[in-house]
Amino acid sequence: MITVDQESCRDINVASTREWLETNGIGGFSSSTIVGLNTRRYHGLLTAATKPPVGRFVLLSKLEETLVIEGQRHELSSNQYPGVVHPRGFEYQVSFRLDPFPTFTYQIEDVRLTKTVFMVYGENTTVVQYELEGKERGKLTLEVRPLIAFRDYHGTTHENGALNPHLETKRGQIGLKPYADLPTLYLAHDPADIDPNGVWYRNFQYQVEQERGLDFAEDLFNPCTLTFQLTAGTRVSIIASTTPVHRSSRTG
Repeated sequence: MITVDQESCRDINVASTREWLETNGIGGFSSSTIVGLNTRRYHGLLTAATKPPVGRFVLLSKLEETLVIEGQRHELSSNQYPGVVHPRGFEYQVSFRLDPFPTFTYQIEDVRLTKTVFMVYGENTTVVQYELEGKERGKLTLEVRPLIAFRDYHGTTHENGALNPHLETKRGQIGLKPYADLPTLYLAHDPADIDPNGVWYRNFQYQVEQERGLDFAEDLFNPCTLTFQLTAGTRVSIIASTTPVHRSSRTG
């Protein structure tokens, strides 16, 4: 087991240089830094091998997460924009560990939220699980905003009018096909409220690519927001896959 302590997680200069990688055995992978701040064009939660083991496309870049405790919003994500890291979710992070999967733990007062990321062997499928610990409080919700790229893993994407924002929604699953020549991305989820209003997030900066003298800026599209109601002991899941999948069949 590899464990990174709170001090290292909260030192963004250190944390942004420490990376993790999960693979699926057919050429796809999931990767980022220990605080979820993407510093490479190759970072993403689901890089699918569309023609295994090649044809790699970054479909799901990351998830933006907000934990709302009794009306107070706490942003758990971290992104590099020009001259600033925003939000600063790493300031809530108390540990990162590989046990055996990447596991991020956040602490806000007496509320502790753990996020685990793993891939399904032999499939272009990434599972993200959140588990809440702590005493019973007032209303707690978790807002999750997927950010999609849908581009070759060697490139970057930018805001464009060709993207189709339409969602195919049914109970427990969302289907996205922003470009006709790329695979559909399915997001299976536990019961959640869905806001289908999409928006572009602009000008992410990838430090490692900048240092290499390559294109280091990217825009990502947020097609929807998922909102989960949480109580102590709650575990909720999101499954990102290139094939339709029912949540319970993967995570129990």
